[in-house]
Amino acid sequence: MRLFTALLPPAGALAELARALRPVRSLPGADRLRWTEDAGRHLTLAFHGEADPGALETALRAAARSHGPLRLALRGGGHFGDSTLWTGVRGEVGALRELAAAVPVALPEAPETDGRDGAGAAGPAGPGRREHPYRPHLTLARGDRRTPLGPFARALDDFAGTPWTVRELSLVRSELPPGGLRGARPRYVTQATYPLTGGAPGDR
Repeated sequence: MRLFTALLPPAGALAELARALRPVRSLPGADRLRWTEDAGRHLTLAFHGEADPGALETALRAAARSHGPLRLALRGGGHFGDSTLWTGVRGEVGALRELAAAVPVALPEAPETDGRDGAGAAGPAGPGRREHPYRPHLTLARGDRRTPLGPFARALDDFAGTPWTVRELSLVRSELPPGGLRGARPRYVTQATYPLTGGAPGDR
């Protein structure tokens, strides 16, 4: 079991994204990518590894109480080399970065990404500093590092999702699939939510 803190887009935002991805997923080479499912699409703020949920509760409650609701929307596309395809975020991004900075960070023992999701550099259970500057994004697919992801990202240039209001942090549990199951994906289960009850949101 691995834990991370994330913002979960509403069903409407995910449905919009799924519609925008239909032509993208018909591009040459799309069948070589490992596409995420709606249930696995989230904006990661920090990984916590094998941390005790109880040990995180105080820090996450404090972060949520010191930050208010914020407006975000999914927009465009991008990629980290040929390993990760993602859609970006617009709206109150300054407030989002401040919120992410308030969440404790730890690096999972076996991270699911190449590190650019904002994972930290500490041990598997304790807080640490971020190895990379936080870049808000939502992962869409994992590449095989041989298939160029640029054409898929460019196909999302005109995508602009409808804004929604983020009202809570979610502590999510990632359960790895049993070994040997080809194409199996982790199962994500929300452990706890923390309402954002702080002051006025940041920059729009």
